[in-house]
Amino acid sequence: MSEQLTELKQTPLKALHQELGAKMVPFAGYAMPVQYPMGVMAEHLHTRAHAGLFDVSHMGQVILTPNGGMAALEAGLEALMPVAVSGLAEGRQRYGLFTNAQGGILDDLMFANRGDHVFVVVNAACKTEDIAHMHLHLGDVAQVRPVTDRALFALQGPQAEAVLASLVPDVRAMRFMDVLTVDTLFGALWISRSGYTGEDGFEISVPDAAAADFARALLARDEVAPIGLGARDSLRLEAGLCLYGHDIDQTTTPVAAGLNWAIQKSRRAGGAREGGFPGAERILSELADGTPDLRVGLQPQTRAPMREGTEVWDAPEGGHKIGRVTSGGFGPSIGAPIAMGYVAKGFAAPETQLWGEVRGKRLPVTVCTLPFRPSTYKR
Repeated sequence: MSEQLTELKQTPLKALHQELGAKMVPFAGYAMPVQYPMGVMAEHLHTRAHAGLFDVSHMGQVILTPNGGMAALEAGLEALMPVAVSGLAEGRQRYGLFTNAQGGILDDLMFANRGDHVFVVVNAACKTEDIAHMHLHLGDVAQVRPVTDRALFALQGPQAEAVLASLVPDVRAMRFMDVLTVDTLFGALWISRSGYTGEDGFEISVPDAAAADFARALLARDEVAPIGLGARDSLRLEAGLCLYGHDIDQTTTPVAAGLNWAIQKSRRAGGAREGGFPGAERILSELADGTPDLRVGLQPQTRAPMREGTEVWDAPEGGHKIGRVTSGGFGPSIGAPIAMGYVAKGFAAPETQLWGEVRGKRLPVTVCTLPFRPSTYKR
């Protein structure tokens, strides 16, 4: 392993990744597998057809335990984002967004009501700042405890349920966004039926000491292959899902990013708990009146991928720059290049013809609806 990688943080699966022949790369301060000998394309297609196992232990796991009642904790967390926390049923999780005073997105996250506490999972690159943010704003109503002794896996694909049920039969009864804690031979597993691929699947938090054994038990099944960051990225792009720091960041609002669906009626204008979150004035205004730019799907009309940073124009020559690509690559399940990006709202309608500038040459690209491939969540 290179000197650069040895200076990075390691997940509890370091030895297993090496045994499996993973190519390791720096990612969010960790040494992470980008691919295994199967290769990115085959890993992607295996996940779509069978089940893929991802090590996502670099992400931040946090437990929020109320100082008093859960109601005060829920109100405090709700004051940090435009998403409803109060009313989330025990045993359920929800997608959330920390926002800043300008309405930009500090991070996107998942949070779950686990009865007497809230469990939060945040992005690896943002977790230090997110934890400090929660300490600062929730310290009066909750104990903020980062979880540092557990690995995190994602098991994704149409055969994920059958595979996990062979070890944990209770998961068969779960539906999308359910959460479950169950005692097993691997210790207490914290399981959610969710993921980042558009496929049915699960995310499983496992005690560090049992992480390698748990991974081996899953990988012993013919349906399961180890999957790296390369395929994780192409899978989420086909699913039309945002990557923080690329498709969303502190300069993009939830409305511009097309994440209106994450903002419940109770937090909108006229709702029971309207506003009261950072950037509320701007976000509520944009919900009513729209935004200058919108995140859209982009389908290049040539075989050349349009990568992040590609400028989007309204004409093949001259004209005006009206957008940019924020994520782009080849969609193995689509069999063609795909991309996402922001364009001026007057050019955001599906089937709009635009041009992306690749190595000084403008190539045709068509606006399309997201996702590129329909999700298969178990509702």
